Parts: sequence; C-alpha cells; structure tokens
Amino acid sequence: MIKTDILIIGAGPTGLFTVFEAGLLKLKCHLIDALAQPGGQLAEIYPKKPIYDIPGFPEVGAGELVDNLLEQGKQFQPGFTLGERADTIEKQEDGSFIVTTTKGTKHQAPVVAIAGGLGSFEPRKPVIPNIHEFEDKGVAYMIKDPEVYRDKKVVIAGGGDSALDWSIYLADIAKEVTLVHRRNEFRGALDSVEKVRELKMLGKINLITPAEVVGLGGVDELKEVVIEKNEEQISVEADAFIPLFGLSPKLGPISNWGLEIEKNAIVVDNSLDYQTNIPGVFAIGDVNTYPGKLKLILCGFHEATMMCQSAYKIINPGKRYVMKYTTVSGIDGFDGSRKEAEKAVVQAIE
Repeated sequence: MIKTDILIIGAGPTGLFTVFEAGLLKLKCHLIDALAQPGGQLAEIYPKKPIYDIPGFPEVGAGELVDNLLEQGKQFQPGFTLGERADTIEKQEDGSFIVTTTKGTKHQAPVVAIAGGLGSFEPRKPVIPNIHEFEDKGVAYMIKDPEVYRDKKVVIAGGGDSALDWSIYLADIAKEVTLVHRRNEFRGALDSVEKVRELKMLGKINLITPAEVVGLGGVDELKEVVIEKNEEQISVEADAFIPLFGLSPKLGPISNWGLEIEKNAIVVDNSLDYQTNIPGVFAIGDVNTYPGKLKLILCGFHEATMMCQSAYKIINPGKRYVMKYTTVSGIDGFDGSRKEAEKAVVQAIE
C-alpha cells in the first residue's frame, strides 16, 4: 500500500505543479498516470511544440516545460505510479481514500486530486477506407519527433491550431508540406492563419482548400495521398499523412466514481477550491468544468494552488497555516535542500 498526503491522478503539467505547491505546505504527493512517463499530453502528443502563454516564458517547448516542472518539484520527492490507470476509489472509515489501479496497485490518501487533463484520449480518425493499412507506415495521428519528417513530403489535414502550427513548424524541416482543409476558413489563431498564408505565398506550404483527403496509396508504405477538390480527385506524392482532427476525450474508469459529470468533465465548486461533490476529492486542470472555465495550463496552475490550501486544512484539521511569499521565506525541500534569496549586507557608514 502506497500512502501519501495528496494522491494526484494525472501527471500532466497541472499535476506536476501540484507537487510544488503541496511541498510548500509540507505535504507529500504521489502521482498516478496511465502513460509511461510524466508530462501528459505535452510529453505524449507534442513534446517539441512551442507554447506561448506560460507567464515569464515568451516561448517554451512542451517537453522543456515538463522537464522544468519535474525539476521544480524534485526537491519535494514525489512518488510515481506510471503505466497504470486509476481504476477504483473506496472511501474508508477514517475519511481517507484507497485508489486501486488497473494493475492492482493500491494507494491511500486523505485527499485525492484528479488532474487527468482530457482523461484517456484517442485521436479522431478520418473516414478513409484503407487508412489502418498505413498506420505506422506513413500515417500518424500525432507528432512526437518532427525530425522524423526531415526532407520528406508531408500532407497534413485539419483546420485547427495543431494543423496550422505543425504546418508552419515543418515548413522549415520537410521537403514539402501540403495542408488540406475542407473549408476555406480555419479555426486556429489568427496569427497562425496569416503565417500559413504567408508561407503559401513564399512557396513553402501547398495550401489546398476546400478539399478532403479521400484515399491513400502505396505498397508496404505510404506513397501517395488522393485529395478531392471541387468534385475532382488529384494525387499527391507523400511520404507521410498526418490527420490532425483533435482528440476524443474519455474519463475512463473515473466516470464510475460517483462524481458529478457534465459533458465529459467533472463539475467542481470554483468559488473556493475546485472540490467535487465528494468531499476530499478535487478536480483541477482541463478535466474539470465550472462557469467561465478556460482550458489553459496557467489556469490549471491556479486551480492546483487553491486546491492545496484546502487540502492542508483537511490533512491538518484545526492547524493554522500562514502563507508566506517564497521570496521572503525561501524553500525548504524534503531532500534537505534550502533555497533562499541572498541577504543584503549591511555596512556601517563611517
């Protein structure tokens, strides 16, 4: 039995930052994640993709952000159960919870924080008759390492941020990039749309709209993509086809825990601490919903901070905690480390 103060379901950015905030309150954390490594979607889906809305970082790679969060929380010695999905939860007579994974590993904690992002997710696949024949043979539904596409002919389908961002990114790596979208209008950020149009004018991206990929060809591996535009079909040479139509999120076993669910997200009370309808169980990050919810990493960081304050009161009933700024109090890690600002040297004036 693994025992901890806060059991975190999900080792994405929100879950990882919770380790740091809990550590400041002298609370120990253990994280469970179905993926084999920490980082959630940032590590699994787009580790090389740049992120632009993290305070203090004009640009930071998704994988780099994960590394920084792990480094930030390392001093508080979190535990990890990776490659296992949280399956069941049982409330004990003492008010604590036992969470058992799909592999039978049991964890006990007085507080459970669900930080599962979108939950378990599957890519939305286009309806192309033989697409399964080329999966891992030229067809991929997410980009983990863009270097795989260096000097190759790549066809990307989609009209959202991922399709636009990766088309822009691969324009400097691939031999040829073709972006196909069924509409002339895109759903992504305006500056990304403008950048794609600029790259089209420079001949670095082939933009085909309104159009759809309707067929794939090749023997043993992908060699061509068939695109339908204005009821006519054209064949384009391709080494890779990447349909980026988003993810189909599923809460998985968590949906059977008795939590209030709304549109595949966990309803929480955002007036204080993001607690669910089960006292002692919180939901933070993209997995939760409340009026005005924004699915942003920085919002998850805020929710984690507020949640930890309430977790402290549950774990230490009647004990008062006085919050101090880290710039003043410094940070004492569980590993014996001490971080604090250098003290000014006061000298007498003669």
